[in-house]
Amino acid sequence: MTFLAELQELVECQSPTEDLAACTRVIELASELVSRNLSTPAKVMTENGRPVLWWGSENPKVVLLTHLDTVWPTDSFLPLWKVDGDKIFGPGTFDMKAGFLQALHALKNIPGAEKSVALIATTDEEVGSQTSRALIERVSKVAEAVLVFEASLDGKVKTGRKGTSMYQVKVHGRASHAGLDPEKGINATVEISAQILKFAALENIEFGTTVVPTMLKGGTTANTVPAEASVEIDARSFSQSDLERVDKVIRSLIAITPGAKIEVTGGLNRPVLEPASCKELYEIAERVAKEIGMAPLGCAEVGGASDGNFAAAAGARVLDGLGAVGGGAHAANEWASVSAIEERKNFLHAFIKELLK
Repeated sequence: MTFLAELQELVECQSPTEDLAACTRVIELASELVSRNLSTPAKVMTENGRPVLWWGSENPKVVLLTHLDTVWPTDSFLPLWKVDGDKIFGPGTFDMKAGFLQALHALKNIPGAEKSVALIATTDEEVGSQTSRALIERVSKVAEAVLVFEASLDGKVKTGRKGTSMYQVKVHGRASHAGLDPEKGINATVEISAQILKFAALENIEFGTTVVPTMLKGGTTANTVPAEASVEIDARSFSQSDLERVDKVIRSLIAITPGAKIEVTGGLNRPVLEPASCKELYEIAERVAKEIGMAPLGCAEVGGASDGNFAAAAGARVLDGLGAVGGGAHAANEWASVSAIEERKNFLHAFIKELLK
C-alpha cells in the first residue's frame, strides 16, 4: 500500500481529542500501519486513561514524538479526503497525521532501530497533553534527542516556541428580574466585561507576550440579571518569567462590582521551548540535508506550543516541526503537500541514522 493510501486511512479514521473511542481506533490503526511497515510490532498502551502507541526501545536514545488526535469534531471537515494537484485536504493532514506517517516510514531499513529509537503517538496533545505529559517528560529525561513531528512552517523546522497558559475566569453574581428589580441583582456579565478590558494591558511586545480572551459565556435568560459569567484566556510568551508575571496578575484579580466574586482556574501549561535546546540538533539537521543534496531547511520560532516544550524542559535536545509541509493548521483549508513527502522521508531517514551513530 502506498504512503498516500495509508495517510488516507489515517485521515478518514477521524480522531477528535474529546472522543476517546475514536482516539482508541486511530491508535489501533496506527499500530496496524506499524506492523505493515516494520518488522517489530508496536504496543498500544493506556496512559492515565488514554491510548498511546509506543514502538521500539523502552529506553530510547532517539524519540520520535507524534500525536494522532485532531481539533476537528467528527464530520466537521468534509470531504474527509481530497487530493487537488499537490495538495491533500482533510482533518489532521497537516496537523499531524502526515507527520506520524513520515516518522514511521523514515524508520524503514534502519537496522536495529527498535533497540535505540522509540516512536510515540499520543492522543491528547491538542488539549494540552494533560494525561501524556508525565510520559513525555519521563522519556525525554533519558533520551539524547527528541524529534517532534509537528507540521513545519513552510518547510522550516521549529527551533523555538512560546510557552502557554490557559485560564478560566468565572464571576459569581446574583440573579434578579432584569425589568422589575435589576438593582437587586449582581450582574456577572458586567463584571466579566470589566475584567476582560484589563487583559490587553498585560501584553508585552518585547517578549511576544499575548493574553487573549477567547470563549465568553454569561447569563441564563434574556430577562434575568446574569448570576454567572466566564471567559477563557489563552496566554503565550517567549519568556517564562513574563508568563509567570501574567499568571500572578490573573490569579490576583479583584472584583469591581460590589458583591461579585471571582474564581480563577487553570494556569501555566507548556513551558517555553528555548532556541538553545534546539541549536545542536538543528545544526546536525542542516548538515545532513546538505549531504543528501537537499536545500537548506531553514528554521523559525513560533507562537504555537507543542509537546516539544515539555521535552526541552525535561532536559532533552529537541528539534520540532519535522512533519508535513503544507498549511492551514486548525483551519478549514488544512492541507499537506504531496510533492514534499518523499524528500522529507529521505531526509528524516538520513537524520535518524546520523543521530544513531
